[in-house]
Amino acid sequence: MSTLSRPKHIGRNISRIRELRDMKQEALAQALGTSQQTVSAIENSETIDDAKLAEVAKALGVTAEGIKNYSDETILSIINNTFNSHDTSTINGINVQPTFNPLDKIVELYERLLQAEKDKVEYLEKIIKGK
Repeated sequence: MSTLSRPKHIGRNISRIRELRDMKQEALAQALGTSQQTVSAIENSETIDDAKLAEVAKALGVTAEGIKNYSDETILSIINNTFNSHDTSTINGINVQPTFNPLDKIVELYERLLQAEKDKVEYLEKIIKGK
């Protein structure tokens, strides 16, 4: 078994960065002034010349070195180490404990709906009597 590491698949890195940017191949192709098939071919190739890599990097808003050194593990590590939510709703989103009685709110909404319907009927009766 060889201890040499395989060279990074540049096309795969481009694809992952494009996906993380929520960009479709068509959008990248348009930014590069090429076709979607060309972008697909770039993403399927293991290597890419430096000039084209610089173009792609600019279109993706990253550096060429960023594409070359990209790894999912590094991205996940950065996200895990920098995510800091001061909003407790993300933490307590599953265990919701309202400070009001939900049944009371339902009854209140029902009463408001009922009153609106009564007002509507009263208004329509007034219009009919006026004719």
